[in-house]
Amino acid sequence: MKVLILCTGNSCRSQMAHGFLQSIDKDLSVFSAGTKPAEKVNPKAVEVMKEARVDISGHNPHNVTEYLDEPWDYVITVCGGANENCPVFTGDVKHRLHIGFDDPSDANGSDEFVASEFRRVRDEIIVRFKKFYNDELKSQNNRI
Repeated sequence: MKVLILCTGNSCRSQMAHGFLQSIDKDLSVFSAGTKPAEKVNPKAVEVMKEARVDISGHNPHNVTEYLDEPWDYVITVCGGANENCPVFTGDVKHRLHIGFDDPSDANGSDEFVASEFRRVRDEIIVRFKKFYNDELKSQNNRI
């Protein structure tokens, strides 16, 4: 099963979802990308995922163009706000889903507040991607 998770910068939400989904099933082929990839994964995303025992420190942002010619079982967008530029993927895709989250890198305020926003979004990603895995991916694998 091949899954591509898309966002704009591929530095926070898509990386957290990628790391979490891969951590719950090593047999999945999980990738993430963005339309305007950042230079590196956001250090706060790495930090809060480490707290959840998921290591994304070796991840790097990728451009969605790297994956356009590949077939996918699922392509999932994770951009949250309606004003945000979520990528549109028109390649060979069996299932397209949108599971949106706020962008924690938009948080402003004290270090504690910013960290709490990253944790909140991380926890939402874990809950929603665990549900996606249980409802969609496990049932797909059982049909094979």
